[in-house]
Amino acid sequence: MIDILKNRKTIRKYTNQAIEEDVLIDILEAGVRASTTGNMQVYSIVVTKDDAMKEKLAPCHFNQPMVKQAPVTLTFCADFNRFNLWCQQNNAEPGYDNFLSFVTAAIDALLVAQNVCVAAESKGLGICYLGTTTYMADKIIDVLKLPNGVVPITTVTLGYPDEDPAQIDRLPLEAVLHQETYKDYTQEQISKLYATKESLEENIAFVKENGKETLAQIFTDVRYKKADNEHFSKQLLGVLKAQGFM
Repeated sequence: MIDILKNRKTIRKYTNQAIEEDVLIDILEAGVRASTTGNMQVYSIVVTKDDAMKEKLAPCHFNQPMVKQAPVTLTFCADFNRFNLWCQQNNAEPGYDNFLSFVTAAIDALLVAQNVCVAAESKGLGICYLGTTTYMADKIIDVLKLPNGVVPITTVTLGYPDEDPAQIDRLPLEAVLHQETYKDYTQEQISKLYATKESLEENIAFVKENGKETLAQIFTDVRYKKADNEHFSKQLLGVLKAQGFM
């Protein structure tokens, strides 16, 4: 299992081989054994296989091709709706219409998503996380008909790999590891920790193609711009209010 985790790759192209139902159920059953706050399991998983539904879902993910190509797309949602209904049916007044409860449910959803991904990879399947889910949460809510108390957190495409890409770089362990207390970074340490990433040929080319001076500017000026972050933050806060978490 450690080898699977250390050698994992993001897969964006899939064969047309369907995922057997028993394999999918086995993966999902492994997923729901993930840790969960207070054993509440305040998450839900929406399985998309139907081509017509994929067509509706694709624009919510900026029409990334894997949404329609993958045999299965899984949307992991923070979900207090089910738990609230259970409480109400049992003479208990739920108090989960707040931001803390959203964070609790979001953590639950991400934990089960990661369990599902590891289980899928252990069976030879490939996965791709889609970071677009929280950007377009309001549109996904409409497409998947998510009720009050439910917010999509992340989406994973799932299928048998039709590619074998190079493994994406990661920062060295020392970059993210702190012993006992957080130790802030010196300029020298920052330069050292990001040196390998900055020296990769594809990143050097990306900087040049975009007319930038540094790789950091690719992130701040091209990929994750302040204006975009503020726009989608405002949009997500609106979703949380509309779905009963604010």
